[in-house]
Amino acid sequence: LNKLLGREVYNSQDQLGGPQIMLPNGVSHKLAADDQDGVDHVLRWLSYVPKTASDTVPFIKSADPIDRPIGFKPTKTPYDPRHMLAGTAAADGTWVSGFFDEDSFEEYLADWGKSVVVGRAKLGGVPMGVIAVETRLVEQRIPADPANPNSRETVLAQAGQVWYPDSAFKTAQAIADFNHAENLPLIVFANWRGFSGGTRDMFGEILKFGSYIVDNLRTYKHPVFAYIPPNGELRGGAWVVIDPTINAEMMEMYADTDARGGILEPPGICDVKFRKPDLIKSMHRLDDKLVQLDSELAVADDSLAVEEAEELRAQIAARENALLPLYTQISYEFADLHDRPGRMLAKGVIRDVVSWENARSYFAWRVRRRLAQDSIVKQLRAADAALSHASAVSLVSSWTADAGVDWNDDKAVLEWVEANGSRVETEVAAVRSAAIKSKVKSLVDGLDDEAKAELMKML
Repeated sequence: LNKLLGREVYNSQDQLGGPQIMLPNGVSHKLAADDQDGVDHVLRWLSYVPKTASDTVPFIKSADPIDRPIGFKPTKTPYDPRHMLAGTAAADGTWVSGFFDEDSFEEYLADWGKSVVVGRAKLGGVPMGVIAVETRLVEQRIPADPANPNSRETVLAQAGQVWYPDSAFKTAQAIADFNHAENLPLIVFANWRGFSGGTRDMFGEILKFGSYIVDNLRTYKHPVFAYIPPNGELRGGAWVVIDPTINAEMMEMYADTDARGGILEPPGICDVKFRKPDLIKSMHRLDDKLVQLDSELAVADDSLAVEEAEELRAQIAARENALLPLYTQISYEFADLHDRPGRMLAKGVIRDVVSWENARSYFAWRVRRRLAQDSIVKQLRAADAALSHASAVSLVSSWTADAGVDWNDDKAVLEWVEANGSRVETEVAAVRSAAIKSKVKSLVDGLDDEAKAELMKML
């Protein structure tokens, strides 16, 4: 390359493809200290994936109890999301547990798209793909090009809870890897305020990379759980690209009791739907003093007392200005009521409200149940191609209902499936037989009488 340029520009191969290039640009997933460390990384990665591309992930018994509480709780102030996922040591040296099984979380692509954290972990022994959000300010460093004397290193600040071109691409790529290559169920700790919409990022194709997230979720073949964690929020375009209606058969959305969700934050929606004129109308409807002043002003106007009317208008304006900050805060609180989990559940945009303290147990049983349920659904649809996903689920539901099992109890449904393998095989065989009969009948109905008679002789 130096000969091509006609001068000594590069003095090391690392300037073109070393760790300082290949890790920040997302080409390399991990940095290994030596060959032994590299093999260890490979083996650890393989421990998360099934035996073959057609198998589902194995249920491995975990030494970390499924029903234990989660020690670390996300705060309103910026925090390290890795502590939420994997746990951390407290100031006094005690262990504060995270969401996943202890020592099971492994982060990948850590130096690229730093505003998003992706990795693999185990929940109750079940391997899962993980996507979480960095809440702290991070930096993207673009190195100077030694071949251009005028170039300089660029350092770009990236706010937390925001998707940028690199982190949106990283998210989409991780989803594709978890789905097509590894058959992993996926959990997304959704805590985004939206996409960065600045000129630089729009030019950097952020809309395209955001659409990749939708594309890859739409074709996801395994369970996907989107969970808004404590003090987290899901806003604007971020909600759009992970809304469960993208892939209703596989995606489910949940929220913690202290989470928030909506297109605009309260101040933003109030600027659109509850502006100053609306606030003033509310003041005149609710404030006793303004109601009294309005009555006095009406009398003064009727009696043509101009000076008294002007004085009353001045008092009304002063009262409005005094109440405006209070009513602005009230409007924000009113708007915030529409963003809370109870309202999200009532509108049907989330499946359930799951408190953080119980989230580990809830999702550990939920992912096991979904994997077992989806395996049966897959068998049923293979037996009868005309069977829709919803119809297959309804069929499985009817079997559990016959056994008196609560369909909404994940643990009970899982136990029924595991204990009734032969019943499931019998039911699947019956569906296959009925589908074959229906297909044969349809074909025979298309024959004339002579052909039917000939067919009967052959049989």
